Amino acid sequence: MIKRIIDISEKSYLHIKNNQFLITRGEETIGSIPVEDLGIVILQHPAIVISQAAIISCQKNNTALVFCNERHLPYSIILPISDANSLHTKIIQEQVNVSVPTRKRLWKLVVQQKIACQIETLQKLGKLTAPLQKLKEKVRSGDPKNVEAQAARKYWTLLMGKSFRRDINLDGINSLLNYGYSIIRAMLARAIVGAGLHPALGIHHRNQYNGLCLADDLLEPFRPWVDFRVHKLSTGKSVEFITKESKESLLGLLSDNVKWGSKTMPLMVASHYFVADFKRALHNKKHRFEYPKIIISTSA
Repeated sequence: MIKRIIDISEKSYLHIKNNQFLITRGEETIGSIPVEDLGIVILQHPAIVISQAAIISCQKNNTALVFCNERHLPYSIILPISDANSLHTKIIQEQVNVSVPTRKRLWKLVVQQKIACQIETLQKLGKLTAPLQKLKEKVRSGDPKNVEAQAARKYWTLLMGKSFRRDINLDGINSLLNYGYSIIRAMLARAIVGAGLHPALGIHHRNQYNGLCLADDLLEPFRPWVDFRVHKLSTGKSVEFITKESKESLLGLLSDNVKWGSKTMPLMVASHYFVADFKRALHNKKHRFEYPKIIISTSA
């Protein structure tokens, strides 16, 4: 069953009663959701109050709590670390001991898949892809020549035009991209913890102040999925800020159907199969983990 994604953007009191996640405004309870049905809760308003019981109940059910900043962009995530997997300590020790060659091999697969998804997005939008096709073949173990960055420079020009500048601190289209990436990041972090892995132990990203390095590693090939949606949202429009409609569209990515093997399922469900597959690749040198295959409609 796909878990629900709740976005709370008004002053509210969030609490638990009889295993129901309650949303109260003033004297009125406007929402009641079984806590086991929650996948991600996004908290946007600075005056939201959430009880400790609600936080703990969400953690016990592997619900990701996402807190947004003053620009309404996801800023931090709370995830469980003790009950997500009964072999948590053993699995993390194995994760810590993954060899450098294995990390480099896996990062090569991530970069190749990211470029492949960039190519697919450009193709769906009728854009030129030849410059990226050539770069995909140049990726080596660990990507020592940073082909990922070379591809990104060409990709953004092909996708958005020469005048576009990708900058996380800018509003407009950049704010839509930031929001979409953060939602996918939260989904992956939740799946990583559910598999017993630690989201801070990445295969490539190494920032000591980043608690979600592994989520950021695995996120890369999903970015073009967000880019496609943002391109469709912004085409022919003047985009200054995130709106309710654009948030709903980007949140919809998590419930969009994808292909996992021979099965079709929502992306949030597939994320757990995907992370489990990646986990096998951490310990099996011959295993090539696979990403879900998005089903992109040109009218999305």
